[in-house]
Amino acid sequence: MGNRQRIFAGQQLRILRERRGLKQADLAQQLAISPSYLSQLEHDDRPLTPRLIERVARLFPLEWQDFPGEDTEQLSLLLREAVADPIFDTPTPPDTIARLAEQQPAFARRFVELHGALRRANQRLEMVDEALAVDSHEGARLPWEEVRDWFHLSNNYVDLIDRAAEQLIAAIAGQDAVPTTEALRAHLRQEHAITVDISPADALRSFDAGEGVLRIDSGQPAASIRFQIAYHVAATTLGDAIRDTADAARLRSEVARELLTIGLANYAAGAVLMPYGHFRKAARAFRHDVDRLALHYQTSFEQTCHRLSTMQREGERGLPIFFCRVDMAGNITKRHSATRFQFARFGGACPLWIVHEAAAIPDRILVQLAETPDGQRYVSIAKGLVKASGRFDRNPRRYAVALGCEVRHASEFVYADSIDTVSAQAATPIGVSCRICPRADCDQRAYPPSDQTIAVDLFRRGVVPYEMSR
Repeated sequence: MGNRQRIFAGQQLRILRERRGLKQADLAQQLAISPSYLSQLEHDDRPLTPRLIERVARLFPLEWQDFPGEDTEQLSLLLREAVADPIFDTPTPPDTIARLAEQQPAFARRFVELHGALRRANQRLEMVDEALAVDSHEGARLPWEEVRDWFHLSNNYVDLIDRAAEQLIAAIAGQDAVPTTEALRAHLRQEHAITVDISPADALRSFDAGEGVLRIDSGQPAASIRFQIAYHVAATTLGDAIRDTADAARLRSEVARELLTIGLANYAAGAVLMPYGHFRKAARAFRHDVDRLALHYQTSFEQTCHRLSTMQREGERGLPIFFCRVDMAGNITKRHSATRFQFARFGGACPLWIVHEAAAIPDRILVQLAETPDGQRYVSIAKGLVKASGRFDRNPRRYAVALGCEVRHASEFVYADSIDTVSAQAATPIGVSCRICPRADCDQRAYPPSDQTIAVDLFRRGVVPYEMSR
C-alpha cells in the first residue's frame, strides 16, 4: 500500500463498544476478528486494516464519520457507497476500493461525482415521468412545486446557510450552546435595533420597519413563538446568504424565487435553533428520540423532525431518514428522503402506511415496520398533530408527520425497540401510491396500477372489482 497512513482508532472503537453496551467478544464477533485482536486495536497496538475499515464503516456508518482518517479514507467511504448502488450487479472487494482511492484518487473522485450526477438525473426523470403520468407536461410545474423539487434535489441541505447559522449562534450564545429565546431577542435589539412585542395580533408574525418592532401573536405555542423570533433573526442577519442561494437557484419565475427565499429563511431559522454540529451530536446521543430533542431545543415535534431530515453535510451526515407531512385529505405537503423510500408526487400515499391513521389520532406516536415493493424494510413512525386556530369560527389544522429509516439502522432509532424487526411476517407491505404500486394482491387499492392491464368479470367480484391480467 506504499506510504499509506496507518489509522489507529482505539479510543473510538472503545467508545463505540461502550455506547452500544457491547462486550469485547460481542464487537469482535461482529467484526469477524478475535477478542484479543480487538483488545490490541483498542489499545492502539495495531492499526485498522482496509478490510476492518470497510467492516466498521458498513456496520456503524454514523459512528465511522467520527473516526480519525485522512482524505484517502473519506474517499474510500464515498467510493464504497457509490459502488454499492443496486445498478452494479457484483460487489467490489474492500481492498480494491482502498487501492483505487489511494492509487487513483482523481479517477475515484470523478466516479463518485458521476454517480451523484446519475442519481440526480434519475430523480429529475422520475419527476417528469410522474408528471406525464397524470396528464401534465414538462414545464408546467407550479412555483411551489418547483421550490419543493429544488429542496429535494439539494438533498434538503443548504451548506452556506447552515454554516453561517452555526457561526451566528456561536457569536450569540457561545460555542456548543443552545440559544435561549431571550438571547435571540437581545440580538435583534442590540444588533438591529428591533424590539419584539409578543401580544394578541391578527398575524402570526409582522414587522414594522419604521417603528423597528417585530410583533408576534401571543396565541401561538411557545415553540412557535420561539421559531418566529428565530426566523426574523435569520432573515435579517443571514439575509445575504439567503438571497445568494435563492438567486443561484435559477428558478423560472419571480414568484418561485420569492417562495424559495421564504423557504430558505425557514430553513435558516431551524438551523439557528438547532445548530448542525450540536444537534447532530444530541440526536445520536438520544437515538433520534424526537420528544427528547424537542424538549432539549425548545422546538415543536414537527420542527425537530424537519431538522433531522437536513443532516446531510458531507463528512458529517446524520441518520439517513425520510420525512413528510400529510394533511387530512392525504396530500403530502412536505417531504424529503435521504433513503431509497420514495413519496408519490401526485395523488395520495399508500393507505396501509400508518401516517393516515396517525392523522386521525393526534398526540400519539405510532410505529410500523413497512416493506416496499423493492424488498427494502423501514422503521416508520407517525404522529398526528393539531394546530389550534385560536378562534371558534375557524377549524384547527389537523395533519400528521412521518419519520423513518432503513431497518439496518434500527439500533440508532429508539422507536425500533418497540417492534419486531426480524420476523418475515412482521412487516406491512406498502407502496408509493396505488397508481404505480405493482402489488397485484392488495385489497386496499384505490386504483389499479397504471402500467398493467386489468380484467373484469361480470359474474365474479373480489374485494376490488377487477383483477390484474396475467
